[in-house]
Amino acid sequence: MRKDESRERELIQQIVHGDKVAMKMFYDTYSGYLTAVCARYISDKEDIKDVLQESFLKIFRAIHNFKYRGIGSLKAWSARIVVNESLKFIRENDKMQLMSLKDWDIPDDNDNIEPDFEDIPTTAILEMISSLPVGYRTVFNLYVFEEKSHKEIASMLNIAENSSASQFHRAKRLLVKEIEKYRLNKENNERYLAK
Repeated sequence: MRKDESRERELIQQIVHGDKVAMKMFYDTYSGYLTAVCARYISDKEDIKDVLQESFLKIFRAIHNFKYRGIGSLKAWSARIVVNESLKFIRENDKMQLMSLKDWDIPDDNDNIEPDFEDIPTTAILEMISSLPVGYRTVFNLYVFEEKSHKEIASMLNIAENSSASQFHRAKRLLVKEIEKYRLNKENNERYLAK
């Protein structure tokens, strides 16, 4: 057993036994990553704090059920809890704002266009994703980051499967537009600085 694997198993056991120092160590180790996961779904900083607090409580209460599957499994398990708590928060606060197919105002001729994130900084990409309407952002994140199928997303969000697919395509189109704007602004700034 590798050293970091044995350390992680030991940390889990200490948390199971209620060790507050171990809980603090877990928080210090994973809070940054889990905050980023939560921020993919929720934009308000106070809401993020609330969801994370609830997530950490749930993690500490349920950790005795966690099945260790090697390095990274604890992080992945914790992230799933944060995603589920984020979705619960969105549903409970009526923030989904999912549009039905008939509400669409953009033609489907751009359906196969994929956002080209090459040469765009990660922070700018995450900002673009977080600026999407809540419904689009939620479906996009579940499909891209959590690797869920539209059928799974539809079940999780209690929507039709074709609504999940349409939300995803709409999100991609909006991201393509945001990328175009970003590149245009970058070009204009470079031209301005070259003068």
